[in-house]
Amino acid sequence: MSANDCSGDCPIARRVFLKDVSVFTAALVAAGLAPRGAMAAAEPVRALSRERTEVRYPIPAKDGVQFDDKNEVILVRYAGKVYAFALSCPHQSTALKLDPAGSGGFYCTKHESRYRPTGEFISGRATRNMDRLAIRRDGNAVQVDVDKWFESDSEPTQWASAAITL
Repeated sequence: MSANDCSGDCPIARRVFLKDVSVFTAALVAAGLAPRGAMAAAEPVRALSRERTEVRYPIPAKDGVQFDDKNEVILVRYAGKVYAFALSCPHQSTALKLDPAGSGGFYCTKHESRYRPTGEFISGRATRNMDRLAIRRDGNAVQVDVDKWFESDSEPTQWASAAITL
């Protein structure tokens, strides 16, 4: 995905761009062509337009899904756990929707990838699970760090533990 694939403000395109810049900078550092400390300046930033990195939500009273488009978060209560997911499909960053098949999971309209309510990949062109956001309990609420997410293939331990057991 390039920045030209979005119309208007597109935080997902920025995420892809910043990730690419980080990889490029790492290659320059490894080759000895970048000054020391260049990688620290190139750390990816999830979305530049947000005012806060943590968003607070009340713990859902029952199983269900809450979409927060402004903060790009999907909050899920399912089978005694609460999860926070990035709104975008890990395949090509298309916004995920509720699965029209009625499974309680999620669906990507671009390439028909499907996910369980826990974020686990079922089918389609994606190659991994949905990205989970860092989450912690704070009394009767959950705090979600929208700038800290875990990919199941590169951070399986963190991905598996990014949930709150009720």
